[in-house]
Amino acid sequence: MLPRRPLGSSGIEVAVLGLGGNVFGPPRLDLQASRAVVDAAADLGVDLVDTANVYGQGQSEAILGEVLQGRRDRFVLATKFNLRALGDQDVATHVRGQAEASLVALRTDRIDLYQLHHAPADVVDTAEVLGVLDALVREGKVRAIGASNFSAWRLAECAELCAAHGWTPFATVQNYWHLLARGIEAEVVPYAARHGIGVLPFHPLGGGYLTGKYVPGRERPAGTRGAAGSPIIDALDTPDVRAKVDALTAVAADHGRSVGELAVAWLARQPVVSSVIAGASNPQQVEANVAGASWVLDDATVAEVERVVGEPASPERLPYSMARG
Repeated sequence: MLPRRPLGSSGIEVAVLGLGGNVFGPPRLDLQASRAVVDAAADLGVDLVDTANVYGQGQSEAILGEVLQGRRDRFVLATKFNLRALGDQDVATHVRGQAEASLVALRTDRIDLYQLHHAPADVVDTAEVLGVLDALVREGKVRAIGASNFSAWRLAECAELCAAHGWTPFATVQNYWHLLARGIEAEVVPYAARHGIGVLPFHPLGGGYLTGKYVPGRERPAGTRGAAGSPIIDALDTPDVRAKVDALTAVAADHGRSVGELAVAWLARQPVVSSVIAGASNPQQVEANVAGASWVLDDATVAEVERVVGEPASPERLPYSMARG
């Protein structure tokens, strides 16, 4: 049985593993294949599904709306909006238009977690965005709001604005985080932990690199992200990173597990994590992710992992001692 955790400060509870919807729709999964993945997730206790109005060439939400018909209430449904192509349109109209379109596509009367996909550009009034999100919550169209791809200072800025106006604050933050990319541990993770914001790591397997399927200098397997030219794989596909993956594979094998299970388990062990958002292209991948999220790592295994990947850099580290005699 998958462990369950609060979805940040939202008052909603979810399984520690969520299903990423960025594979639903072209060029990845059609309706039938998407249904098979969602069915497998539901059978294994995964109840958070995360998507965005731009995933699957704009079709992910519609596919989920079809797949979830008759069982919508069994799922916590998260989606994202963006501030692209704002033009001369005012912020409130732009955000509301996307929310209404998502409600229609998803065939639902409410979005459980509505997330801003990227922090606003400097020309956008952040207060206007937060104000309309609060209105959507008060109207019952949205239950909770979250941020995605936000820095700690942006989260702090939004928290201050919400506190000053009495608006609904961000309950979650969804950022890129896995064993080989730990940048958010410097500031975002400690900020979120201190302020009760749940972290939703995306690409927990590094776009598939943490499954061991990629080897530098070899042709990338057909049909994978890497073969399609994924920038995530391009960034990770080095001999040094591959050596770490091989070492992590050995750690996992000592426990009769895969390196992918180890990667998910390591994230699920972090107290600040509400749910690990993992995409899957077939039911077998869902099963592997669930196995990882259900594996409770002991301290000794965590220490082995830390020896392999090293500790993340921290901006608080100084080249001299601050101790006073």
